[in-house]
Amino acid sequence: MLETIVSDVKVELADNGSYSCGMADDSARVETDSGSESRELQVYLGGSPQHSFPSTSLEGGSGGPNYELYDELEKAMAEEDKSLREAFEESMRRREALKEAINARERKDFEEALARKAKEVENMSQQVDKITTDLCIALDERLSLRIKIANCNQMVQESEQNMLFAVEQLEKYKMEQDDLQEPPSNMITPLYFSLHEIERAIGNFDPSMKIGQGVYGPVYRGFLRHTQVAIKTLTSQNMQGRSVFQQEVHILSKLRHPNLVTLIGSCPDACIIIYEYLPNGSLEDRLSCRDKSTPLSWKTRIRIAAELCSVLIFLHSDSIVHGDLKPDNILLDANYVCKLSDFGICRVVNRNEESSSVTIPRGTFGYTDPDFAETGELNPKSDVYSFGVILLRLLTGNKPAVGLAAEMQEALEDERLIDVLDPTVEDWPFVQAQQLAYLAMRCCKRNPTSRPDLASEVWRLLEPMRAACDISSFQVSSEENRQTPSYFICPIVQDIMRDPHVAADGYTYELEALTEWLDGGHNTSPMTNLQLPHCNVVPNHALRSAIQEWQQLQQR
Repeated sequence: MLETIVSDVKVELADNGSYSCGMADDSARVETDSGSESRELQVYLGGSPQHSFPSTSLEGGSGGPNYELYDELEKAMAEEDKSLREAFEESMRRREALKEAINARERKDFEEALARKAKEVENMSQQVDKITTDLCIALDERLSLRIKIANCNQMVQESEQNMLFAVEQLEKYKMEQDDLQEPPSNMITPLYFSLHEIERAIGNFDPSMKIGQGVYGPVYRGFLRHTQVAIKTLTSQNMQGRSVFQQEVHILSKLRHPNLVTLIGSCPDACIIIYEYLPNGSLEDRLSCRDKSTPLSWKTRIRIAAELCSVLIFLHSDSIVHGDLKPDNILLDANYVCKLSDFGICRVVNRNEESSSVTIPRGTFGYTDPDFAETGELNPKSDVYSFGVILLRLLTGNKPAVGLAAEMQEALEDERLIDVLDPTVEDWPFVQAQQLAYLAMRCCKRNPTSRPDLASEVWRLLEPMRAACDISSFQVSSEENRQTPSYFICPIVQDIMRDPHVAADGYTYELEALTEWLDGGHNTSPMTNLQLPHCNVVPNHALRSAIQEWQQLQQR
């Protein structure tokens, strides 16, 4: 419409030649939503329209100016201008909306992409953590493998050294075994018993005949060839058990001492050893008053300590270390004379080398020398430690061996020895008990070199104590009071000794008979037929006093 009006106006004004209208040209392109339509308009912009009216045309003419048409034109142009502005503003709003929509879409896509990237980064971080953890584990495993390899190499080296050491030990043990296995003429050959004979003697291993339990098997009481005996069996006949059996038979076949258990015979096929039967059981049984037995008197305890010291001196003089001293291995005969048994783990110290034997530590916890447990070096001082613990048990009674030395040390420091002495024993002589306690503590020193010597120190203290003991302390009944104790009899002349003396073999003999034996050119023991280390003799004052007191009792 606007174009039509403009066209008409231009024609009319041209005809009149008196009016001209100029417009600034501008171009506006309106795009539809689809972007397919466009049109170009002549737009009036910037203030009021510019008109050029010649003075002649406004003032005169045949018809005069057409103001209505002009107003209509101006109005149309204003409307057109308004619509163009509205269309332009709408276009701008749409453009902004489209731009915002595009930005929102792009922002959403960007946020989604960013979220995906963040997820990927998180997954990658987790993978990195897992890889790092796996790497650390792998490094730890590699380090562990390297340590294991190093340990294996060290174990191989140690094994090689142990093999060399084992070879040396085998050679040493062979020397020890050769030392133990003297020619048959110098040994007392034990009797041979068949397994059938032994089974018949103990009722086919009847549990009611069982009197004890050893490390390798039970001990039974039975009758063999009209003699009451103790039968020690071996349940598990492994290599170690057989070695223990053979060693014990060899040791007890070679040695004889009043305080060593007597070997009667053996059954090699079944690894069974037959000993003399000792009716009063073990020292452990008596200290714990097993079967409600009467507690040992203090005199009997002192005598047992002296006898144990005597047999240890004898063993050590022959380079034999027991290695497993404890009350269970100290047996008591009818007169409560102690008999040392169980030589399964004893060792012979090579006289040509240092005075110790390296072996696998064995024994009983609480009695075993701690130095032997740590180093494996078994020597006579190891027996001294165990002897000290046994002294403490004789003083305190049924107290456990573990920690007993510390308890006694504390009691001595606090001057309350009487509190730890066995309460079942009456009239403990305090002076002797204190002397024994201090002696036991010296024997239990941690450092082996600080422990006393049995022959020169311990025996010197125990021998006078034993001599002072009343013979009645080891008599148990009026009937036994009329029997002559076996250790009163001289092994040579088989008569009661008047002047007993201890020879180098550890046995006590009548001095006159022993002198005749030595003067007759003999340099061997009358009991074992082994060569004596020396020909010196020591008076056994304790035994002499005991014999005299016993003879006085017989005359009453």
